[in-house]
Amino acid sequence: MTHAMGIGAPSLYAAFQSKEALYAEALRHYAVTNEGYVWAGFHAAGTARDAVRSFLEDSAAALTGCVADIPRGCMVTLSSVGSEGHADLGELARSARAVTFERLSTRLDRAVAEGEIPTSTDLHALARFVQTVQNGMSILARDGASRADLEAVADVAMAGWDVRTAGPGDGGG
Repeated sequence: MTHAMGIGAPSLYAAFQSKEALYAEALRHYAVTNEGYVWAGFHAAGTARDAVRSFLEDSAAALTGCVADIPRGCMVTLSSVGSEGHADLGELARSARAVTFERLSTRLDRAVAEGEIPTSTDLHALARFVQTVQNGMSILARDGASRADLEAVADVAMAGWDVRTAGPGDGGG
């Protein structure tokens, strides 16, 4: 990125006071301007299954740069920030990732309340599964996977969803 802008990394970091502040601003900017690309369909979906499918498919598009204003790899870089030597930045990134789990959990709780998903379903594990699939898609996108590759992963995940959320009389659960 700095090469394309014709500046060095130290100059970029200095403009934000530090590397950590740059990442914090990038996370904030993403949340304000781009998270709708991944979450709008999720929030609008009528069922938890449709919400999760939308989340994974929209993630496939966003992670591969197939939607406006999200450079390929931007979400990947932001989602993979750890705490190696930067505890505050690591906590900020963990908090941002926790939003995904919270949104998934809330939607799954609603699905149980509405009778869409059996009460015997391990909602914590199901939310973690969906979150893990999306995180894995991020890694694959960073390594150059196409949107079609990531959508195929989403298809397999949804087949797992169907087995996991089937009622006792449906042959699953």
